[in-house]
Amino acid sequence: MATEAGDGIRQLRRARIAIAAVFCVHGTVTGNFATRVPWIQDHTGVSTGQLGLALAFPAIGSSLLMPLSGAITHRFGARRALRGLLALWTLALALPALAPNLYTLCAALFVFGATAGMSDVAMNALGVQTEDRLGRSIMSGLHGMWSAGALIGSTTGTLAAHLGVDARVHHLVAAAVLTALGALVCGGVLDLRSAPDEAPPPRFARPPRTALAIGLVAFCAVFAEGASLDWSAVYLRDTMDASAGLAAASTTAFTLTMAVVRIAGDKVVDRFGAVRTVRCGGVLATAGGLAVVLAPGPAVAMGGFALIGLGVAVVVPLAFAAAGRSGPNPSQAIAGVATITYTSGLIAPSAIGGIADLTSLVVSFGLVTLLALGLVAGAEVLRTGVRARAGGRAAEAAPVRSTDAAK
Repeated sequence: MATEAGDGIRQLRRARIAIAAVFCVHGTVTGNFATRVPWIQDHTGVSTGQLGLALAFPAIGSSLLMPLSGAITHRFGARRALRGLLALWTLALALPALAPNLYTLCAALFVFGATAGMSDVAMNALGVQTEDRLGRSIMSGLHGMWSAGALIGSTTGTLAAHLGVDARVHHLVAAAVLTALGALVCGGVLDLRSAPDEAPPPRFARPPRTALAIGLVAFCAVFAEGASLDWSAVYLRDTMDASAGLAAASTTAFTLTMAVVRIAGDKVVDRFGAVRTVRCGGVLATAGGLAVVLAPGPAVAMGGFALIGLGVAVVVPLAFAAAGRSGPNPSQAIAGVATITYTSGLIAPSAIGGIADLTSLVVSFGLVTLLALGLVAGAEVLRTGVRARAGGRAAEAAPVRSTDAAK
């Protein structure tokens, strides 16, 4: 019995490392793509406005096809589904750079976003199930690994761009390497399968009401994150008269803050719980928003952006974890929350710009501050993600079998 329990613990720990590696691979694709967008624009000959239109298609593809992930996982099992969906995502990296014009670029980015969203849902659902079996928080760390992967990918892409490497060659090589790595690391994740008598989930279904409430909390966090990431440098340059170098450093610091906090966030969640962590994060993000709006100079504004990043960093991981426990079908609930967060990430930059055109960037970040305050008010809905502590060690000791139902 002791040997069996020990084997179960070791298998769960290996599964945790494997799913963390999956998140890292997923993020690396995003980083590689983002750094070569200027090359893709030049290659296709599209204008700035046309590029903005094309860049909306990943979110459209994700939102439309993410709900399919649950049906795919039900049919093929968690491991096979994740391996296949992750491979589609890594291979899709090669498509945008191959597009010769606006229409093919939009089509390529639609596929790029669709495969990103489906694999995103599958890996988050499996991450939640792995967390449940370990009996302690890992979702924040998993999303931290995604951020680390994005940094790795952006570093690789920056180097390729600096060396003048054709993005078609860069992305084809990166796609091949990441597909191989993805297939390798997926072999270590939990092989969970639906029970034989479990009805398959609908291909497209409205997420449960609890997931919608959780999604609204995630919306506030992603809006603040997207606004700060895309507009912090512009804010410092135009409102604070900061130098271009200092403005760019603010964005880099914000990204690094998000990655570090997410990697370290699991210990905080285990100590204080999801609700108190998000509520305190909301207070910090609100204080950061006020600092940005009232800042007399660049230093205070940069500190405000850092506080926003610190406050919202763990909200999305906790929202996915709560969604995965809010109903009988984790993938369906996570897809609902993911759709809301993708939508928030899509509209945040343009909303900030639109409000700034009508008023000012200061007013725009007043809205960000109000949404950050929404985290304080809405944190209670994440209580569905709180695990039963008494069962934590028992879950960790339980051996994992490939026939376990993915519920």
